[in-house]
Amino acid sequence: MGDASLHGTAVRVPGSFRDPAGYVLERGGDVFRAVSSYGAPDYEAVRDAGIFAALSEKGWLVPIREEVLGTDGTAYMLQVDRIPWITYPYEWSFELLKTAALFHIDLHLDLLDRGFTLSDATAYNVQFIGPKPVFIDHLSIRPYRDGEFWTGHRQFCEQFLNPLLLRAYLGRSHNAWYRGSMEGIAVADMAAMIPTHRKFSWNVFTNVVLQNRFQTGTSGDAAKISMSGRSFPKQAFVAMLRQLRKWVYSLAPGDKVKTVWADYSLTNTYSDSERGAKHRFISDYVADAKPKTVVDLGCNTGEYSERALSAGAEAVIGFDYDVQALDQAYHRTVDKGLNILPLFLDARNPSPSQGWMGKERTGFGERVKADGLLALAFEHHLAIAHNVPLDQLVSWLVSLAPTGVIEFVPKTDPTVQKMLALREDIFRNYDASEFERQLAASAEIVRAEVVSQSERVLFQYRR
Repeated sequence: MGDASLHGTAVRVPGSFRDPAGYVLERGGDVFRAVSSYGAPDYEAVRDAGIFAALSEKGWLVPIREEVLGTDGTAYMLQVDRIPWITYPYEWSFELLKTAALFHIDLHLDLLDRGFTLSDATAYNVQFIGPKPVFIDHLSIRPYRDGEFWTGHRQFCEQFLNPLLLRAYLGRSHNAWYRGSMEGIAVADMAAMIPTHRKFSWNVFTNVVLQNRFQTGTSGDAAKISMSGRSFPKQAFVAMLRQLRKWVYSLAPGDKVKTVWADYSLTNTYSDSERGAKHRFISDYVADAKPKTVVDLGCNTGEYSERALSAGAEAVIGFDYDVQALDQAYHRTVDKGLNILPLFLDARNPSPSQGWMGKERTGFGERVKADGLLALAFEHHLAIAHNVPLDQLVSWLVSLAPTGVIEFVPKTDPTVQKMLALREDIFRNYDASEFERQLAASAEIVRAEVVSQSERVLFQYRR
């Protein structure tokens, strides 16, 4: 690169290696995108047409600033506004994934109208600021070539559409499968699973069945269905995207049965006074510790995330295992205009660092950092339901943020009693005094308050 000081201190992001047009670097807290001499002509065409500026103004594209004119293969160095939290499609709820899919189509339609297009359709190019999607890969925008096919169609189907269909048509969430494959759900798998009666619909036939045939070849010879030498009119391209958007917009979760926690905020055993006590405790914590960003573990439908925001926090990233509760949290966030990003998390098995050389996608622990933590009605799901040692659990919770509120749920609580009803109680040291002792070993206990008749206790800590 042309600037020796930048070259000496910037570190290339391990997951940025697939695109010959450029790559991403970090220096301290700053993010940069290098544009190679190979990618420079398309970059210049997009820049000079005002595309970057127009999309950034709309809030659709992360803003950039040209910093350095390079040599040795690097034509430009761009400083990129940093996204608060990087998340992955396997951490998104159905509603977040659907929002990202619609946004991707809308962006593509906007670009085609301006004479440009997208070189791929990976879901990893979309991130969220609160519940609002934003595009981050400037170099995947390029001039449209008259008559070209949508080369990213299969990728869109596998990374956006098929995971949505898994929940919409089969009632199963995409998160674990997507995380395991990382590239989404293959068209061959979706074609094998989707009910036969669904295959007769035009949308399924063109986006699932035909995609599978294109990939495998109708008679074992993919060359027979090559698009080489053929043309796809722009008008047909636009019509295809609009039809796909209409279909994606119509998709809804197909779960037949309500999950245990989907209506927890309505059916739990708290009295109004107990709920009020929790709200006051959280408000007082935020007023005292003044966290700007808060992680809410076990966020459910986002009730206490909202309370943290109303008390002065600027942003909340919520996590829950229940996909139906996450869908409700998303709707709460959008309907009320809240800066909450509700994500899927199996706390027993958080997202690891994975992909190429184990570094392409960064793990939960490395990405999720905040000023504050809410862990309400959370610890017993690990300590009691999954035998996680209390000392390890407390240490992990405190490591996530320097201040926070953790709720301890004792054996006298109806929820824990239900957990122990069909199993032996092997948790001899599970009580409030032992929890307090473990918390005091990792942090200062600022205050504690019993907030329910079953003697649930809220602890505010400072690391």
